[in-house]
Amino acid sequence: MTYMKETVATIHIYHTNDIHSHFENWPQIRRFLKQRKEQAEEAGEACFIFDIGDHVDRSHPFTEGTDGKGNVKLLNEVGYDAVTIGNNEGITMSKQTLETLYEDALFDVLICNLKELNGEQPVWAKSSEIFETTDGVRVGVIGATAPYYAFYRQLGWKVTEPRKEIREQLVRIRQQADLVVCLSHLGINEDRLLAAEYPALDIILGGHTHHLLKDGEWIEDTLLGAAEKFGHYIGHIRVEIDRMTNQVVHMEAGVFPTNTMEQTAEDVEQVNAYLSEGEEALQVPVFYNPSPLAQKLTADSPLSSFFGRALLAYTHAECALFNAGIFLGSLDEGWVTRGDLHSLLPHPINPCIVHLDGSELLQVYEQSLDPKWTELEIKGLGFRGTFMGSMVHERLFRNQDGQLFAGNRAVEPGETYRLATLDMFTFGFFFPLLKDVPKEYIMPEMIRDVLGWYGKKYFNES
Repeated sequence: MTYMKETVATIHIYHTNDIHSHFENWPQIRRFLKQRKEQAEEAGEACFIFDIGDHVDRSHPFTEGTDGKGNVKLLNEVGYDAVTIGNNEGITMSKQTLETLYEDALFDVLICNLKELNGEQPVWAKSSEIFETTDGVRVGVIGATAPYYAFYRQLGWKVTEPRKEIREQLVRIRQQADLVVCLSHLGINEDRLLAAEYPALDIILGGHTHHLLKDGEWIEDTLLGAAEKFGHYIGHIRVEIDRMTNQVVHMEAGVFPTNTMEQTAEDVEQVNAYLSEGEEALQVPVFYNPSPLAQKLTADSPLSSFFGRALLAYTHAECALFNAGIFLGSLDEGWVTRGDLHSLLPHPINPCIVHLDGSELLQVYEQSLDPKWTELEIKGLGFRGTFMGSMVHERLFRNQDGQLFAGNRAVEPGETYRLATLDMFTFGFFFPLLKDVPKEYIMPEMIRDVLGWYGKKYFNES
């Protein structure tokens, strides 16, 4: 059926996801979105701008130095209408920091599956919202994030199964809305399941798995959109609504690559200004280091030994295991600032204590000796370096007779040992055994916080 232009209301939805504080493309994104919003208004068309989470990433000094509020300021400047949170907003920040992150936001924060421990909705967020265009079209928007149950619980939040919560919101707003959009920081597989299970969702805008849907993806009558990561793309959904019935008559999806957009000298200056602002905020002394601590990628080093002792002192574990590649530099003699620690360990990685039987600890130790680790490239899992590097053992060693020791105890089957390590080793990708054993995540402290704590304690007492 052909509709005359005057009988059709057009809605533009622009979306970003998984920016991860990659601000190198932000000036182009800001300029593009503001221009598109102005063009839509001039044409009498509606325009909404949404972010699907992980805009924040504490690996960037601007985000770290402003506790993420700098990111919120950038979203405000563009004129975003709503965002949902990703795991970087949700579990790399303390509960108090997340509670105040959006206090100056000029947009709605939508998240249906994150609650206070008593089950109440956080005061800074809504489960869903209905926006109305000047044509009277009602757009219902639901937000949901990936449920990292153990991490959220440790921080004092209750995260719930998202599909159930999305269904409840869908039932609540479907009769009130002409178009229903889900901001889903759940990943492509979950988005496809959502679309198949709940066809009443008109649009699902995705993130988390950094997938790109250049022309969208149809699952029956639901349109999926996603814009990859790091601001490489801006997603766009064009919706046409019959003005008489408020029924959707056409939808299409696309993306705009930011590398084809003009970049000016002022853009470069702005990106550098974000970095400078963050670095300046992080120039806070933490401890005085009396001698250089060098690092090595392929062997133990003075820096890895210092960090290993810090990890054991903080966790009270008997032994520790981590990779040499976590250090992105060395520590010079002199005052060590928050910025130095951030540059050295930018990863949003938490310490973790795993409880292992002696036979399990022996198995993990043997796996850690594999020479493949040294040049293994890693992406994701919180790691912000390039190479894994060799595995470093602190107080985990074999004696001359080949007996493995954890601290002062011989490692024997049937006995339990506490191993301090990095949370990324407990997800099953590198050491499958560590995925299902009992564990304690240390949160909200990052590994750089542990190093700073130990440096302050160790050198103040010595």
